[in-house]
Amino acid sequence: MSKTIAVAGKGGVGKTTTCGLLIDYLCRHGKKPVLAVDADANSNLNEVLGVEVEATLGEIREEIANAELSLDNPIPLGMSKQDYANFKFNSALIEEKDFDMLVMGRTQGKGCYCYVNGVLQAQIQKFAGNYKYVVVDNEAGMEHISRGLLPHVDIVILVSDCSRRGIQAVGRIAKLIKEIELNPSEVKLIVNRAPGGKLNDGILEEIKIQELDLAGVLPHDEDVYEFDCEGKPTVQLPKESKMRVELEKILDGLDL
Repeated sequence: MSKTIAVAGKGGVGKTTTCGLLIDYLCRHGKKPVLAVDADANSNLNEVLGVEVEATLGEIREEIANAELSLDNPIPLGMSKQDYANFKFNSALIEEKDFDMLVMGRTQGKGCYCYVNGVLQAQIQKFAGNYKYVVVDNEAGMEHISRGLLPHVDIVILVSDCSRRGIQAVGRIAKLIKEIELNPSEVKLIVNRAPGGKLNDGILEEIKIQELDLAGVLPHDEDVYEFDCEGKPTVQLPKESKMRVELEKILDGLDL
């Protein structure tokens, strides 16, 4: 059975960057194949990993929804709409050397993402057994956790910046995980972008108040900023970059 790792946290804290480096860590340490899942409607995990995405599940859903209204219907004659949908959703799996990837993406119209969430859930369940690890980059917030997108999770990694609001946000996610009885074996906190890699007493106190299990602290790293500005995949960070070095230490200490 594959081991599922969910990465969660509020937006803008470096969650996706941390998730991408986690996937890279697993691959480099022989813990592969890995299924990388970008479950964020505003998807960019592929940019961290340096992967080109031809079509997201959301885009395919829109194509199928509009097929019957189009003069140029893409569904071949003799193929049902459901069979075409299954074919297209299966083709959305991006195959790389050490990992494969599913990208949820977003729908174009108004309304909720219930349908495409359901498609993503079905695809994860279909493919998960083929991989040693499934790593899911959840959207900012708690919706995927509350909707039960992942019926089984082994490890949850909560990512926050070094702000009180960030810690409170992941504290709420941790409480929700207990409320819905997700029952992972571990729920760990990684605090990102700390000046000098240190947390002040106020943030340490807030971590205690939220009853979070701190796995480690990542320093602010100019290399990450420069890579982002230049559009370089973060997984190509040099081995000596401060964030990569500290994250390696943290991941070495987890039961992965």
